[in-house]
Amino acid sequence: MQLLNFSSGVFVTAVESRPAGAIGSSTGHRPFGARVMAFVALTKPRIIELLLITTVPVMFLAAGGVPDLGRVALTVIGGYLSAGGANALNMYIDRDIDALMHRTEQRPLVTGMVSPREALVFGITLSVVSTVWFAVLVNPLSAALSLTAILYYVFVYTIWLKRRTAQNIVWGGVAGCLQVFIGWSAVRNELAWAPFVLFLVLFFWTPPHYWPLSMKVKDDYERVGVPMLPVVAGNQVVARQIVIYSWVMVLVSLTLWWPLGATGWLYPVAAVVLGGFWLKEAHGLHARAKAGITGAKLKEMRLFHWSITYATLLFVVVAVDPFLR
Repeated sequence: MQLLNFSSGVFVTAVESRPAGAIGSSTGHRPFGARVMAFVALTKPRIIELLLITTVPVMFLAAGGVPDLGRVALTVIGGYLSAGGANALNMYIDRDIDALMHRTEQRPLVTGMVSPREALVFGITLSVVSTVWFAVLVNPLSAALSLTAILYYVFVYTIWLKRRTAQNIVWGGVAGCLQVFIGWSAVRNELAWAPFVLFLVLFFWTPPHYWPLSMKVKDDYERVGVPMLPVVAGNQVVARQIVIYSWVMVLVSLTLWWPLGATGWLYPVAAVVLGGFWLKEAHGLHARAKAGITGAKLKEMRLFHWSITYATLLFVVVAVDPFLR
C-alpha cells in the first residue's frame, strides 16, 4: 500500500534481461592493491558516507547529548558492513546493465577486477557479519533493522522495483531511510516518533535528490531499459514531481519541532533556512524545465549537489540541537 503516489504513475517493465554469461570475469593479471581498492569500491563508500551522516546525529538526539562513543563506533562499523554488503550484492545483480552505462562502466565487476562469484560471496559475507555484529555488540533490534535494510535494498529495490517501475527510487529509498531507526535503536533499544519523522524526511528527500541525477544520465538508463522517471516522463513532469516532494519534505521536517517537540530552537531555524534554499533550487529547476530549457542550461545537477549539502547540514543540526536546549 502506497502512502502517497506523487510520481507520474507510469509503470513499465524493463526489457533488458540479465544474461547468463559472466560479465567481468577476466582472469588476467589483477594487482593486489588494485584488488583491495576494487573490493572497497563494491561497498560504494561515498553512498555510505551519507548513510552514516544520517545515523550518528540521530544517536545524539536519542541520547539528548553525547551518546556512548564506544556504541557509536560499533554502530558506525556495523552500518558500514551492512550497507557495504547490500551495495556489493546490488553491483552483483546489476553487473549486466553496469557494463552498458557510461556512469558505471568502471565498476569492479565490469572491469574484471572482481569476479561475479567473488562479489556475491563478499556481499553475503558482509551482510551476515554485520547482522551478527549488531546482534552481539549493539542490540537485537538494531540487528533486525539492519538485516531488513539489506533484504529490502537487494530484493525489493534491486531485483523487483528498479527495472519495472518509475516508482523504483521512491520506494527503493526506504532501505536508506532505515538508518535513522538503527541509530536511534542503538541508543534507546526502542523506536519512537522522532526517528519516524526523520525517516519520512529522508523518504521524501530521496526522489528529488536522485531524479536530477537521473535527468542528467537519462540516456544511460534508457539504453538499458531501466524506467527511471526521467526516462518515461518529460523534464517538466519530473521537475513538477521534484517540487511536490520537496515541499512535503520541508513541511515534514518541521514536525520534529512542532507538534512533536523533540528539538529546541536551533533545529526549526535551520530546517526553514535550509529548506528555503532547497525550494528555491527546486522551483528554479521547474521553471527552466517548463520553459523548455535542456542540456547544460537546465542545471539539474545544482539541486543534486545541494540535496547532499542539505541532508548533511540538517542532520548536523540534529546532533547539535540537544546541547542548546
